[in-house]
Amino acid sequence: MITPDLFARHRLVPVVVLDDAASAEPLADALAAGGLPIAEVTFRTDAAAEAIARMAAHGGVTVGAGTVTTPAQVDAAVEAGARFVVSPGFSAAVVRRCREHGVFALPGATTATEIMTALAEDVTVVKFFPAGTSGGAPAVAALSAPFAQVSFVPTGGIDAESAAGYLALPSVLAVGGSWMVPRKAIAAGEFGRVTDLVAAAVAAAAR
Repeated sequence: MITPDLFARHRLVPVVVLDDAASAEPLADALAAGGLPIAEVTFRTDAAAEAIARMAAHGGVTVGAGTVTTPAQVDAAVEAGARFVVSPGFSAAVVRRCREHGVFALPGATTATEIMTALAEDVTVVKFFPAGTSGGAPAVAALSAPFAQVSFVPTGGIDAESAAGYLALPSVLAVGGSWMVPRKAIAAGEFGRVTDLVAAAVAAAAR
């Protein structure tokens, strides 16, 4: 089973929207070439499940499913080969289904109440979403004071410039974002550009 160490090791989680499953394998290669063999493929398109399956079979990256909001989507994601499941908000039903499947759940939480709800389900790693409009890095730092046992993966509205502010916080395991995997670049087959953006993001995160 995937553990939080995966996120702490990579420090970045590319949030990918794929409109065509045929892009899955070249994208996996581009991510690996850029030094970031991990991807969250969002369940926002009809191609998502097949894309996850193709990336999982292709190898080279650890692939997870994002924007998962129901137990049925957990089932579909796991069947496709997702190794972790990311949700925009907190759902006990989703978390419990992930546990039944033995996959890591990363639910969303942006308030003290949501974090306490997560803790009641023994969840200690949450996705802080949408980060950019929920107070940003200062909000994460403030929440870390009463919830020292919680780690965060901020996502939403983060770009190459703002990522550093989050990564500087001890409570932040990793940052999720789409700036290094632009949807238009993937659709246009510009995988060399994706590799360059990923490599730049990896280098910046290592500073």
